[in-house]
Amino acid sequence: MPGVRRQVRQGVRPPGGIVSYPLENVFKEVAFIAYHFHWSRDACLDLTHKERHAWVKEISSINEKINAPK
Repeated sequence: MPGVRRQVRQGVRPPGGIVSYPLENVFKEVAFIAYHFHWSRDACLDLTHKERHAWVKEISSINEKINAPK
């Protein structure tokens, strides 16, 4: 590891590590799904990021169709 740290300090390599999904986005997605589907917070949080994102996208698509001018 010392070689990696040295490369980061020297600017040869960007700092790494675990990058997480912003918590603010998780709150927004959970609120969005819970509001539209009346699912519990826990049910929404049990979804994987990929599943939650897919539901947000699907709900948005439904809303766009409903609200489209006729």
